[in-house]
Amino acid sequence: MRFGTELKRGALTALLAAVCGVVLGALWLWLAPRIPLISDGKAVYLEDSEGEQAIGADGVFVLLGLGMGVLTALVAFWRCRRGGIGVVLGLAVGGVLGSLLAWRLGVWLGPTQDLVAHAKQIGPKKVFDGPLALQAKGVLLVWPIAATLAHLLLTTAFGPRDPQPALPDWGTPPPPPPQ
Repeated sequence: MRFGTELKRGALTALLAAVCGVVLGALWLWLAPRIPLISDGKAVYLEDSEGEQAIGADGVFVLLGLGMGVLTALVAFWRCRRGGIGVVLGLAVGGVLGSLLAWRLGVWLGPTQDLVAHAKQIGPKKVFDGPLALQAKGVLLVWPIAATLAHLLLTTAFGPRDPQPALPDWGTPPPPPPQ
């Protein structure tokens, strides 16, 4: 295949995968657990100091990233069964861009980042939601890794096979060994 064709396929795959980041961001915003905070008028505290909501947001992002990676790999394989380096690189780059877009979109659309102003607006002794955040930035790589691995497995299991080389013609069979 020509380099230009590979480049086009890779760019289109990356663009379409990155656009899926909007869906991932909306799902993350919708499904991630909220972190309940409370203010006493002087400082902002966790309502439940032993709560697991903060790590739960990371976990939801990981699960959604896995699902999005497998889904984008399935679509890419369905559209380009022959594969190629362009599709694989497009899935990897598009997955990274989609994860970044989803993260920033979820944070932007989620609860406000200015805790002090929000606590003053709500008033003391009232519970409010903390901002949506990723504590472990490594989860941004789950989507591209899942997409490339799923595409590899699909190509291995269902992709076209290379033709078998012809057996060499050796001519006459070798003489039997002397006894």
